[in-house]
Amino acid sequence: MTPHPLRRTARLLAYALIALALPAAHAADKHVLLMAGTPSHPPGAHEYNAGVLLWQQCLAPVAGLKVDVALNGWPKDEALLEGADAIVIFCDGEANHLALAGDHAARLDKILSRGVGLGFVHYAVEPAKDAGQEEFLRWVGGEFKINWSVNPMWDADFASLPSHPITRGVHPFRLRDEWYFNLKFVDGLRGVTPLLVAVPPTSSMHRPDGPHEGNPAARAAVARAEPQTLAWAYERADGGRGFGFTGGHFHHNWGDDNVRKLMLNAILWLAKMDVPPEGVESHVTEAELAAHLDPKPAAKKK
Repeated sequence: MTPHPLRRTARLLAYALIALALPAAHAADKHVLLMAGTPSHPPGAHEYNAGVLLWQQCLAPVAGLKVDVALNGWPKDEALLEGADAIVIFCDGEANHLALAGDHAARLDKILSRGVGLGFVHYAVEPAKDAGQEEFLRWVGGEFKINWSVNPMWDADFASLPSHPITRGVHPFRLRDEWYFNLKFVDGLRGVTPLLVAVPPTSSMHRPDGPHEGNPAARAAVARAEPQTLAWAYERADGGRGFGFTGGHFHHNWGDDNVRKLMLNAILWLAKMDVPPEGVESHVTEAELAAHLDPKPAAKKK
């Protein structure tokens, strides 16, 4: 039987609408690149490869998000960079920073100018003494400044959290880590939203002065019980977003639900995705946390 002309027209129109909708849905998909540095520090610390692989696993259920990882350095397939909506770098800082080798800073500058988000985690917030300082402030709004900022181990008490997509579902918590503080931020904190803020104890200044250990300015700030920003979000002038997180020294801290959720929320936010009202839910077992750890020699006993 030949379909009624009106029914046939309606059916064709429906097919056309579906066809038009498919490219739009595909275009809405977001791509994130997580970059890990080469092994560093004793076992259980600075586990860059295991860290990004864990985040990738936790983000797998998120609809509309594709997460790629580059292990042990800059991605061999640089097409991953060109197609990214957000890039997160977890690596050593200073002269070994992935973003500062060769022409990488210039490459990132060009990519970020399109509004691509960028996040630095732990040691990655520290540029070299003679390179990257201006770029880091421009890219993520803050940095660890040698001979000004400090990196002690201490228990940070996050008694309250601001209202921000990255803090959705994250509850006040207390955690021991190598929390950097006395950081340098853009003038007037323009575009910066502090996310994790805590007051370092006087015990955090037990070491003698040094490029990372202590200095008069940091000691004075601690003596004043000055609240310190340890993680932050940044709205760049070009429309892109930045994120800095100073914790992450101990790999087992990614097993903390609040820390992990903050990190996963930040990745979505950097890619300009909607963060769920209660944040990105994930569950990690001890076995999953221990997976992919780099083979490292045990720390020497003193």
